[in-house]
Amino acid sequence: MRGRTDGSQKKRLLTSVILVAVFLLFLYLYFGSQSQGESALEYGSRSLRKLGSSYLGGDEESDIGIKQDDFKFGLDDEDGIVPKSFPVCDDRYSELIPCLDRNLIYQMRLKLDLSLMEHYERHCPLPERKFNCLIPPPTGYKVPIKWPKSRDEVWKANIPHTHLAHEKSDQNWMVVKGEKIIFPGGGTHFHYGADKYIKSLANMLNFPKDNMNNEGNLRTVLDVGCGVASFGGYLLSSDIITMSLAPNDVHQNQIQFALERGIPAYLGVLGTKRLPYPSRSFELAHCSRCRIDWLQRDGILLLELDRVLRPGGYFAYSSPEAYAQDEEDLRIWKEMSALVERMCWKIAAKRNQTVIWVKPLTNDCYMERAPGTQPPLCRSNDDPDAVYGVNMEACITPYSDHDHTSKGSGLAPWPARLTSPPPRLSDFGYSTDMFEKDTDLWRRRVENYWDLLSPKISANTIRNVMDMKANLGSFGAALKSKDLWVMNVVPEDGPNTLKLIYDRGLIGSIHNWCEAYSTYPRTYDLLHASNVFSDVIEKKGCSGEDLLIEMDRILRPTGFLIVRDKKPVIDFVKKYLTAIHWETVATADSASETDGDDVVLIVQKKLWLTSESLRETD
Repeated sequence: MRGRTDGSQKKRLLTSVILVAVFLLFLYLYFGSQSQGESALEYGSRSLRKLGSSYLGGDEESDIGIKQDDFKFGLDDEDGIVPKSFPVCDDRYSELIPCLDRNLIYQMRLKLDLSLMEHYERHCPLPERKFNCLIPPPTGYKVPIKWPKSRDEVWKANIPHTHLAHEKSDQNWMVVKGEKIIFPGGGTHFHYGADKYIKSLANMLNFPKDNMNNEGNLRTVLDVGCGVASFGGYLLSSDIITMSLAPNDVHQNQIQFALERGIPAYLGVLGTKRLPYPSRSFELAHCSRCRIDWLQRDGILLLELDRVLRPGGYFAYSSPEAYAQDEEDLRIWKEMSALVERMCWKIAAKRNQTVIWVKPLTNDCYMERAPGTQPPLCRSNDDPDAVYGVNMEACITPYSDHDHTSKGSGLAPWPARLTSPPPRLSDFGYSTDMFEKDTDLWRRRVENYWDLLSPKISANTIRNVMDMKANLGSFGAALKSKDLWVMNVVPEDGPNTLKLIYDRGLIGSIHNWCEAYSTYPRTYDLLHASNVFSDVIEKKGCSGEDLLIEMDRILRPTGFLIVRDKKPVIDFVKKYLTAIHWETVATADSASETDGDDVVLIVQKKLWLTSESLRETD
């Protein structure tokens, strides 16, 4: 009996130890990583909140049990289970950018070099860590103010962050006024307005009538460390389009403010990877006290600007170093001057704290440098247009024989360049006739789109547009008469036609739609997806549902999605409209024989709030 009693005691003790261990393990999983951001469980369960039952008209159980493994993209899967609704992410993720998520970096324990800005570069979640839920709008969200009024004011509730107004109060970045945030047009270097600053730059370069567009010869601009993008916003009135670039750094939400205002912008950083733009894309690069160490790593960041500048392109640099007021400024200026001289840049103008350098038109200067001069020329097998996930190199990108001989880009002035066959068209084996037919085809298609949209839109309904598979950019070109701008996206594994798009005077970026795009939620009024599902997603084996959730993330409430694709794709998208809270605006078959068997589906995203937001708003 005694032996049996001891055995029972041991069993009870063992059971108690196991229960304690399980309890401790649960506590660790639940609370363990709070100091380093949300725990991994946040990605699979706790982050998911359901829409208020008053909106859905269903029971709470209907939203539970949706797993990543359930989402398989199959266009012929007619019997697949379609959820009544997708889960909704926790309100804390209303500004989630999946591939620029700090919490994800902490959880994955990535070993990143902070001095090289690697923590501001793209790091996308693995499939098991993806948020398969809809991003909720913030409390009190309103349909954005329309352009052009939005350039100067936005709803505070849409971007409830006012720290920049206090931090930059002496620089006129932004001012909080009641329910709105006002943008006076100031910047770190141009407190009294971007318009006056821009005019002074044009005056320094002796451009006619002090107009920065230089009679249409300056069209595309890259603004590095752009703040809230007032520089790019005020250039628009001169028919200049600017890619305003900044990271999600200590000045969080600056790009979000730019896009809310209706100004072209992109989340990116000069770190270790090339910017997602082809070589020779911009006529002007601009840095106004952008806090970048241009001398680091043998001038690699300045050489990245050199790669994306056109022959004869300018770099406008406004900074105390240009004035050299003290010993440290003088040192930096001396070293930077020596670097750009070895890069064959010349000073075009210098006034007060601003210097403007100009890039050479030909390779002559590069060939005349002494042997061993640093930085070296890039290797002959280096492709200057390969950019997606490609490391920067500290070398000078020489011009092709054609560009060297022609002494420049050979581009027509704007707006003629929009419809003129780009000089680099021959790089792809495309003829002028093919280009002109593509331009005309998309002109007719866009007219048809606007006819279908006409019951739902007015002149200023749509401002921020994305063409998710832009090809030659003819969709964007057809929208020239509209008061809007287009982010033209080219697949990273297809023909790199983005350089043709920049040659047409438009802007865009390279991207892989198996991943999330580098933008804040609710930043585009219209997404255009021409064969994105069938040509990009299906062939890569990615999740079609993931793409729908990503589209919903970046689309503004009441915004539109145009899908042009095969009928099975259209049927697939239609199955999920209720679950994702979109509604059909129009469906149309092919408008002409050239469209083949494509079908057009236009849907609109509804404006909805979570039950928590509704309670707080009330």
